[in-house]
Amino acid sequence: MANLETEIEVTKDRKLYNWMQYFWSNYSVVFAFIVLFIVASIASDHFLSPLNITNMLRQISVIGILAVGMTFVILIGGIDLSVGSVLALTGTIVMASQVDFGTSIFTAILFGLVAGALIGVINGVIITYGKIAAFITTLAMMTIARSTALYYADAGAIAGSNMDYRAIGNEYLFGIPIPVYIFAVVVVIAFILLEKTTFGRHIYAVGGNSRAAHLSAVPINKITIMTYMICGLTAAIGAVIETSRLNSVSTSSSGSMYELDAIAAVIIGGTKLTGGQGRIIGTVFGILILAILSNIMNLLNISPYIQGVVKGAIILVAVLLQKRS
Repeated sequence: MANLETEIEVTKDRKLYNWMQYFWSNYSVVFAFIVLFIVASIASDHFLSPLNITNMLRQISVIGILAVGMTFVILIGGIDLSVGSVLALTGTIVMASQVDFGTSIFTAILFGLVAGALIGVINGVIITYGKIAAFITTLAMMTIARSTALYYADAGAIAGSNMDYRAIGNEYLFGIPIPVYIFAVVVVIAFILLEKTTFGRHIYAVGGNSRAAHLSAVPINKITIMTYMICGLTAAIGAVIETSRLNSVSTSSSGSMYELDAIAAVIIGGTKLTGGQGRIIGTVFGILILAILSNIMNLLNISPYIQGVVKGAIILVAVLLQKRS
């Protein structure tokens, strides 16, 4: 009788532990977002103002789109350090196409998107067929992309005057900035790809166990190249939003350090650096958490240098929690 009661207690404890582990794995980032949102609302009277919320949403749209692309790459166990520089280069292509070559807005944007996707494909091909680590490959591409943009513009900026193009990054629809809608569309498409398609299942398979995926006839090389292509494409979409908002591109500063914010959002959102586990919705909450942190620290006049320390600490904590789980 005593043994039976002990077994029942152990079973209950195991169920409670499993439930807590499931909750932590799937909803901890949502819980963290809610807590942070409440704290920010109490800490500053200006936080909940419509103007502040609108500006915050506009600001996260570019990094958010980059983070969506980064999620695909990290899910297969990869990394892409070139997205910030790719943003600068594709932004340069878009602006130069309009200013220097007189192309239409549509054509200029198309050139930028194709260039971003092509750079992603190059990264993927080098990683898969060249057998070079993703870290090294994308680090090299980061230098190449940035240097190419700097060379073309002589390390300066390219400014446009097309107000129709400027509208993409500055106009509103029903009181919400257009970039937020673009971000939302990218998130929905990414969600469908990862959760509802064979391609998405293959991504999780490659990241979870590449050897088992290979034995199951999953086209690992093709999946890897496609994920890096998506990452490059999202960097180009981010470039369109940023250059249209400013109506210019600075080859030296556009996209600088964006890759770190994108990676941070993905990790905070619960995607494991080792791959195979993570969700797009987690990345969305991850970018929202980073946005609230930056916003509230700005409202409280906290030094931007300290903000970097806080972000770095959060990344370390997120990685440590992943290792413990």
